[in-house]
Amino acid sequence: AKDEPAAETNAEPAAGASTDAEEKEEKPASPVQQLWAAAKDHKHREIWGVDLADPETHVPSQIVFQKYLNANDGVVAKAKEQLVKTLDWRAEAKPLDLASKAFSKTKFDGLGYVTSYSASEAETDPEKREVFTWNIYGAAAKRLPETFGNLDEFIEWRVALMELALQSLGIKDATSPITADKDPYKIYQVHDYQSISFLRQAPEAKAASTKTISVFAQNYPELLKEKFFVNVPAIMGFMYAFFKLFVAAKTAKKFHPLSSGASLAKELSESKVEGLGEKLPQAYGGKGGELSTQGRGPELA
Repeated sequence: AKDEPAAETNAEPAAGASTDAEEKEEKPASPVQQLWAAAKDHKHREIWGVDLADPETHVPSQIVFQKYLNANDGVVAKAKEQLVKTLDWRAEAKPLDLASKAFSKTKFDGLGYVTSYSASEAETDPEKREVFTWNIYGAAAKRLPETFGNLDEFIEWRVALMELALQSLGIKDATSPITADKDPYKIYQVHDYQSISFLRQAPEAKAASTKTISVFAQNYPELLKEKFFVNVPAIMGFMYAFFKLFVAAKTAKKFHPLSSGASLAKELSESKVEGLGEKLPQAYGGKGGELSTQGRGPELA
């Protein structure tokens, strides 16, 4: 009708309706954002060399949070609990400081190295670069009580080696996020047991192994690509069963016992890094230099 008032453009929404702003506000936070909410309220905000920030704009943080989600099959509550425990541990253990700490040469000389292989030294794509940690337990065959006797000191050394590997992995410089199915930011581990007797394994070594597994499962989730146990006798089958008691089933599938170290290069022939096997030291089937020359480890005093 001619005398009807014009409709108001700013009329109140009908009962039960919601505005765009309200819908946006009510939208639940993503799993990654929920982990960020837990991290930003913590006194310590660093993990694996990454200063945690909003994952919406900071890819390295997204990678860290996604790894915790992947490790817990996407269950946010479990991922958050593990993340907070890691933050607590890193605040106390100070692993970044351990990476530059000088350890006893007498106890740890030749025991561990980090190597990084790619087609060229300038390669930055994580899918074309492979990082290894090498634990040469045979190097400590004649000094097991000294090397493993002080459990806390050994764990510090082992953490330092892992932190050096993480530096080579380069998560803090990442530019592409990861998903539950695609994650190139992982590390090969090689444990060499040449000259080690499994029938008379020192109790100090057993305690160090158990503690290392516990610390790493809690604080370094989803960082293992494959783990090779090389130069091991048939008894390793029993050790393998022992390790499986402490790790998730999907992690246990990554464990590979090899009776000969020289067969390692062949095992890695399908890597995305062309010619990776040849780059390994000769003792492991490659054509590269010794670990002592091509690798690096924690500083020794």
